Amino acid sequence: MARLPRFVMPGYPQHVIQRGNNHQQIFFEEHDYWFIREKLGAAAEKFQCEIHAYVLMPNHFHLLLTPHLENGVGKLMQYVGRYYVQYFNNRYDRRGTLWEGRYRATLLEPKRYLLAVAHYIEANPVRAGLVSEPSDYAWSSYGRNARGIEDALIHPHREYERLGRGAKARREGYARDAVTPAPDALLKQIRDSTNKAWVLGSLDFCQKIEGALNRRALPRPRGGDRRSDAYRRSVGLA
Repeated sequence: MARLPRFVMPGYPQHVIQRGNNHQQIFFEEHDYWFIREKLGAAAEKFQCEIHAYVLMPNHFHLLLTPHLENGVGKLMQYVGRYYVQYFNNRYDRRGTLWEGRYRATLLEPKRYLLAVAHYIEANPVRAGLVSEPSDYAWSSYGRNARGIEDALIHPHREYERLGRGAKARREGYARDAVTPAPDALLKQIRDSTNKAWVLGSLDFCQKIEGALNRRALPRPRGGDRRSDAYRRSVGLA
């Protein structure tokens, strides 16, 4: 069965996940993290993508980025993946694939979900039990977004900039929001949308994307009218 193309519209952010094959570890030493960071920065510039948040976990990584070319995300992931596999196989004397397969991605509605997805990404090390606070993890964008630590990978999104009139106010607002754990329903919505390649957004936003790309942006409801209150609640849109 042919794979459907991903939802991509220049100017709209994407949540992207790439995992190690069979959940194998893809980062072992500090140099591994620095190498992929360098390639991410080079690819973002080369293929006109702005990275707003990221986390590099031992066996996978997440990106929140906005492409400005239709094929920008795909080209970035291809570039980073190819160079990192070559580096990793040479460094650890191995052969073969490193990645689980195609990266997973979802287009999302920025006004409603961009900051929530950024917090979700940066809280991964806490949920995994690696650290007790996002600020304790070295390989994420939390230090830049919440504390103002220099990070050349990060390009703040306009939704982040709306958190305050100045940089200090934005950082404080971001850090304050990060303290509150995301509800389980929101976590499930983010995971399902990304893993199943559906658009993450309100019903109106999803219908807008459907009209622009001429394909369904949400799974078909199992029954009933997709415009009903019951359906809207079932997908978290009400």
